[in-house]
Amino acid sequence: MYKPQDHVQQLADYIKRNISKGYTLDSLRFSLISQGYSRISIEKAIQLTNEQLAAQAPIMKEKPQIIYKAIPEVTEEPSFFKRLFRKWFK
Repeated sequence: MYKPQDHVQQLADYIKRNISKGYTLDSLRFSLISQGYSRISIEKAIQLTNEQLAAQAPIMKEKPQIIYKAIPEVTEEPSFFKRLFRKWFK
């Protein structure tokens, strides 16, 4: 027997396959709408895809460390001519 959830799962599988190929969600949404799928079923499939991909994502076990480094300010040395004619340039 046909179940509507199977239809949404098939759309979600289609979306996952094409995301892995490099397509964006907007381009997939537009192509599915142009193929005749309803916006509601597309949005449900995108939501299901996001949930499934989030469940597969690895959990970070440790927090990233933020390290701050002070960079000394670079002072520009006067050029050779400015040092040579320092008296007249002041």
